[in-house]
Amino acid sequence: MHQFPVLLSLIAVSVLLMVTPVIGYRPWPHLKPNSSDLTFGSSKKFEGSSEFVQMRYHMGPVLTANITVHIVWYGRWQKSQKKIIREFINSISAVDAKRPSVAGWWKTVQLYTDQTGANISHTVHLGEEKNDRFYSHGKKLTRLSIQSVIKSAVTASTKPLPINPRSGLFLLLTSDDVYVQDFCGQVCGFHYFTFPSIVGYTLPYAWVGNSAKLCPGVCAYPFAVPKYMTGFKPLKSPNGDVGVDGMISVIGHEIAELATNPLVNAWYAGQDPVAPVEIADLCEGIYGTGGGGSYTGQLLNDKDGATFNMNGIRRRYLVQWVWNHILNYCSGPNALDQ
Repeated sequence: MHQFPVLLSLIAVSVLLMVTPVIGYRPWPHLKPNSSDLTFGSSKKFEGSSEFVQMRYHMGPVLTANITVHIVWYGRWQKSQKKIIREFINSISAVDAKRPSVAGWWKTVQLYTDQTGANISHTVHLGEEKNDRFYSHGKKLTRLSIQSVIKSAVTASTKPLPINPRSGLFLLLTSDDVYVQDFCGQVCGFHYFTFPSIVGYTLPYAWVGNSAKLCPGVCAYPFAVPKYMTGFKPLKSPNGDVGVDGMISVIGHEIAELATNPLVNAWYAGQDPVAPVEIADLCEGIYGTGGGGSYTGQLLNDKDGATFNMNGIRRRYLVQWVWNHILNYCSGPNALDQ
């Protein structure tokens, strides 16, 4: 098992402060309706092909120990919204969910290994939670101030979030009235690791924002549709909350990439570790067979008309597929789980 570093040299820190966090999830591209970029054919180029990309392991640590997700709820959150997200995280390791399941989707992530051959952990569970309902760092956050929010959570005088660099992940979730640097225009969420100069530790973390008020057509697609996509109708969200149901896929995206590339030196494609193409980037916008461009692929519909592609413990979710590096193909729930 790899021990994550807790100290970086002053030189390394000064360089890292200039680096943009990994964009683990990008909004849907601004494509014109009926353009050739929206089409797909027998080449299935939108579903991934070894002709276009090759995922490589760069010898960094991955999360092979049981993964604990600690949440910071930044801003005002409804109990019902928290419940949807909590149950999604708990569904990642659930063994009794109806197929196709979120746990079956995670089996693709488990295929990734470290340099000893140890696989990503099959266990992902919800850890401690911290509420920051009074917007301690304001309603406009920068990429660096996000790390300050995490610092406040792990150094709080009462009930600080626990620190476990080997298997703990921090998930900062911002409410629908909070703007984060580059939100909506470039990102719906991202992941990176904290700097010891700010937080005191090197800790993998991700941020995901609720886009319900700011840009649902960008970050909650397909439950909301941007104005430029005339002729497209939004799908009904499975849990009745467009913003939170849109967040679910981004959260899954980030947790998958944090598990396989927590310090941005493990699994990714391309030559640039500052802007790596990671296991969920390769399958962006693909939720089912035939997905790509503006097409989500073949999905399932609930009795009430809600759209989903995976079952959780008690709920249904729409979650983006991830890259299966063994098959060189985007995968949803593992074939053994279907």
